[in-house]
Amino acid sequence: MRRTRIAGAVLLAGTVTGLAAGPAQAQEYRYWSFWDGKGGSWAYATQGPATLRPADGAVEGFRFTVGADSAAAGKPRGAADFDAICRDTPAEDGRKRIGIVLDFGTAADAPGGERPPKARTACAQVPEDASAGEALAAVARPLRYDANALLCAIAGYPKAGCAEAVSGSKGQAPSAAPSAGAGDRDGADGEGGGSGDGGPSAGLLGGIAAVVVLGAAAVWQARRRRG
Repeated sequence: MRRTRIAGAVLLAGTVTGLAAGPAQAQEYRYWSFWDGKGGSWAYATQGPATLRPADGAVEGFRFTVGADSAAAGKPRGAADFDAICRDTPAEDGRKRIGIVLDFGTAADAPGGERPPKARTACAQVPEDASAGEALAAVARPLRYDANALLCAIAGYPKAGCAEAVSGSKGQAPSAAPSAGAGDRDGADGEGGGSGDGGPSAGLLGGIAAVVVLGAAAVWQARRRRG
C-alpha cells in the first residue's frame, strides 16, 4: 500500500510536468516556488526539495508567488546569506546546517481573506544525508499537503487552496518561459530560451510537480518512523 501511494504521487508529478507540452494557456497559478541560494544569489531550483540534498552551508528559499511560468515566479526577497542565518547555530558532528529563507509573498498574491505572514529565516540542523525538504520540515511546521501529497502550505500558510489557477490578469502579459531553473519577475539569474507562448512552462509545472514528490517522501518518512 505504501509503495502504491508513493508511486501514485510520482505518477502525478510526471502528469503535471507533462502538461507543459499541451496547448498554450496564459494561465497563472498560486503556489510555493523553490529556490537555490548558491553563491549568495537566488536561482530557480532545477531539482525538487525531496531530491536535492544540500551540503552544509547551503541556503534554500521558498517563496509563495503567482505566475504563469518560472520567469514570473517571484524569488525570495531575503538574502541567501548562510552566515547571517546560521551564525547562532553551532556546528555539530554528524549533522549539517542549512539556511532556510521563507518569503510568504505579497498581499496581492495572497488568497482571498488571507494576509501573508512576515518573511523569516531559520537555520535547520539536520542529518548529513537530509534533503532540502527534510530541512524545511525541521523549521517550518505545520506543512499542509493535499490528497495527492502535494505541498500546499508552509508554516500553516495559506490556510486553504493548493497550487490553484488564478483567474483574471495582473495587467501584464506573462513572459516567455525560460529554461528550467532560470529567472523570475524581479530579474533573471540566468538567460532562458522561451517558447514565447506565455503559457505555463516546464520550469513552473515541473516545480509544482517537485513538491508532489516532496509530499510523497514526507508521507513515506512519517510512516516509516511510526512503523
